[in-house]
Amino acid sequence: MPVGVVITFVVVFALILLAVSVGTKFFDARRKKQMSSMLETATGETTVSVTTLLKELEPDRPAGIKGILKSFQFSKHAQVQLQQAGLNWSSTRLLAAMGLATIPGLGLGSLLPFLLNGPTTAIVLAVVCGITPYLIVRRKRSKRLEKLEEQMPEALDFLARSMRAGHAFTISLEMLGDELADPLGQEFRTLFNEQNLGAPIDIALRNFTERVPLLDARFFTSSVLLQKQTGGNLSEILTRLAWVIRERFRLKGQVKAASAHGRLTATILTLLPVCTMLGLLVVAPGYLQSMANDSDGKWMIGGAVVAQILGNFFIKKIINIKV
Repeated sequence: MPVGVVITFVVVFALILLAVSVGTKFFDARRKKQMSSMLETATGETTVSVTTLLKELEPDRPAGIKGILKSFQFSKHAQVQLQQAGLNWSSTRLLAAMGLATIPGLGLGSLLPFLLNGPTTAIVLAVVCGITPYLIVRRKRSKRLEKLEEQMPEALDFLARSMRAGHAFTISLEMLGDELADPLGQEFRTLFNEQNLGAPIDIALRNFTERVPLLDARFFTSSVLLQKQTGGNLSEILTRLAWVIRERFRLKGQVKAASAHGRLTATILTLLPVCTMLGLLVVAPGYLQSMANDSDGKWMIGGAVVAQILGNFFIKKIINIKV
């Protein structure tokens, strides 16, 4: 089998996986938005516009390329993703990195036109290389959010112990920001700095939930706002919330252990056809040549790739249990 056919298969396989991942992220974002609306309804408050007293990374009215990006709402989305990933970048810098990453794709596609023709290959590789910096940012964001989620129970326990010792809530926030390790310690320091500079505590907390888009952070914000309105023992509330989060972690561990067989099956079923094809290319290079050269064989290869992707997607959906 020619090398071009193998590269085409890998590229198409990667593009289909990317499309499935983007669709899954879209439905997850919509579910999180619905959960946010439910939590706001539970607090009995209307949505407050988020403001910040700290230095903004973007000007209020950008011009030039930034203005064009802002008109397409990419600037806001990219800036939020970068902030949640813990990167001190601007959306323009990210776009520049994506633009520079397309150059190797264009050059490689022009030199190796393994798809329909040279321009098509160049465009496909340019798109794949161009979105790579954005995918790296998304990966860093996911890892940082996982670390934030792990630190949340410890932070809530620290706040509860501090308030039981007689400290005020704001003083407890300052102590927590100084003692807790990053990245969550950095977010609590920002929370304390905002309210210390004069922002109302509800606005500072809502900014905190914007920077830390976790369900546990929204529970924490709702608990503090409800205690502010109705009164009660906040230290006891935070202690119970930390216990609930730890129990949810324990349940997630049990679910992960129970679904390990399904995840292993999905991995094997996904890699087995690819490994078999590569093995045949090494052992008998001409075995698959006739199918790759035949027009119907190409459709069969494409159908096999699509069926493989769909099978993996549905297995993932079955074993991915939300806790």
